[in-house]
Amino acid sequence: MLKGFRDFILRGNVVDMAVGVVIGAAFGAVVTSLTKDLLTPAIAAFVGKPDFSAVAFTLNGSKLLVGNFLNALISFLLVATAVYFAVVVPVNHLMSRLKKPEPAAAPTTKKCSECTLDIPLEARRCPNCTSVVTA
Repeated sequence: MLKGFRDFILRGNVVDMAVGVVIGAAFGAVVTSLTKDLLTPAIAAFVGKPDFSAVAFTLNGSKLLVGNFLNALISFLLVATAVYFAVVVPVNHLMSRLKKPEPAAAPTTKKCSECTLDIPLEARRCPNCTSVVTA
C-alpha cells in the first residue's frame, strides 16, 4: 500500500503540478505587489488620489471600493497575460510541432468513366448515365 502511494507521489506529473502551484502562488504575490506598489500609484496620479485602492464611491450609504476591485482586476489581467505568453503559447507551439499529421482518409467514391460523376465505391452502375462501372 505504501509502495503505491510512493509511486503516485513520485510520478512526474504530480511533482510538476506541485511545483507549478508553488511557483504560481509566488508569481501571484509578485504581480499583486507590482500592481499595488507600482501600477496603482501611477494610475492614481490620473485619478488624483495618493492611493489607488482608496478610490471609492458612496451610493445610498454603501461604500463601493472601486480601487480595490481595480487592483484585483489589474492583477488578474497581468497574471493571465503572463500565463498565456509564458505557458500557453509555448506549449501550443510545442504540441503543434509534436503532433503527427493525420493520415489521409480512404476514398469513399470513384468517378464514372462515362459521365465523370462521383459515385460510391460499391456501385456497379452509374446512377446518372446507367453505364456499367468497372472496378
